[in-house]
Amino acid sequence: MSTTDTDVGGAITLTDDELYPYITHAGTRHWLTGPGLPGDGPLVGFGTLREHGLRRLADLAGDAERLAGELQDQLVIGALRTFDRDLESIVLDGVTGEVSTTYLHRSPAPMDLSPLAPSLEALVRFAAATEELTASGGNFASYETRFGPKAVTEVSDRLAAVFEGAVGEEVPPFWRMAALIRPLARIAGPGEGLVLDLPKRLLDEEFGAGGIMRFEDVDFPTALTHEPTRRFLRETGLPENGSVFQLDTEVPLPALSEYYADERPGDFTTDELPATADHLIRLGYLLEDTNLVVDGTTGTVLAWSEPDLILRPLNADISTLAFTLWLLHREKSLDAAHELSDAYEQLAATMSQTLATVDPLACDPTPALPGDDGWRYWPEIFEDQAGGTLYR
Repeated sequence: MSTTDTDVGGAITLTDDELYPYITHAGTRHWLTGPGLPGDGPLVGFGTLREHGLRRLADLAGDAERLAGELQDQLVIGALRTFDRDLESIVLDGVTGEVSTTYLHRSPAPMDLSPLAPSLEALVRFAAATEELTASGGNFASYETRFGPKAVTEVSDRLAAVFEGAVGEEVPPFWRMAALIRPLARIAGPGEGLVLDLPKRLLDEEFGAGGIMRFEDVDFPTALTHEPTRRFLRETGLPENGSVFQLDTEVPLPALSEYYADERPGDFTTDELPATADHLIRLGYLLEDTNLVVDGTTGTVLAWSEPDLILRPLNADISTLAFTLWLLHREKSLDAAHELSDAYEQLAATMSQTLATVDPLACDPTPALPGDDGWRYWPEIFEDQAGGTLYR
């Protein structure tokens, strides 16, 4: 099989000779010799087609003879993507033109196909609409300055209509979760002194009024000088139990150095604690060995790992921390209604990409602090299927 392709204006196209004999579906042949497929994007990438041309699953599987007959001639053309890595392979049926995903095993393990789109044209349209939503462009440009529950519902319905217009009510999982979860990034607009201005009582409605802890000025240590953070903790508060976050309700809130000196003397030396421990306010913990702290001067939210002795960025500020906890709680409700976690890796990628839309710092592995190794809590915890963070 030829490993060449023609790159026209960034689109990946193939010649009739390169399609023969693998693709007989007329509409697919027309698409690949005409408009073609876009270059790699944030959701789908076709680098494998650009680099290798058309290849059958039977040519790539570890034991082709054990591959189900109907799968052998499926053509690998690309991959679903998250940030800078591939998730599942995108495969094309050359006879019907239907597009699916699968995990490409180099072993005799069985493969399953999950539907992705009825055609290449629909796949390109689905991806473009989802990217427009994220960027508030194209059909979603009118929502650039609109936020709140009503905007979320309208955007979700509009994106779902794009998918349902091509496939009916049986929308493939990847796009169904895109329509349900990605619009949640529009729940809050820009804040004053903080990244987000959360709708009033958003957390109360999600977690229950009795599940939200609000603080008073007397609860704040002198090291907490960042006024927008103080205001948020007074007026909005945080969930006492955010599933993966346990708020410290023993007030007043201590600096990290005070917490260890008073509650766990001798566990860590001064040299082992972060150099800024006197200015890091402990809000609670993510795991029993990971403290959640806020920088009292800047308002940045950080995670202090005791086993690693590393201070890592967690969220841009207290408002995006609250959004993250709300997003995770909302996802569980959506999973209960729509069984999103049946496609767990796709769901984890969608959650990380949605969070990154609101708070890039939370998912950016670029080292930002002394000793920072680039490990980021939220993407890792979303992807931990064994831990079951995203299961309802």
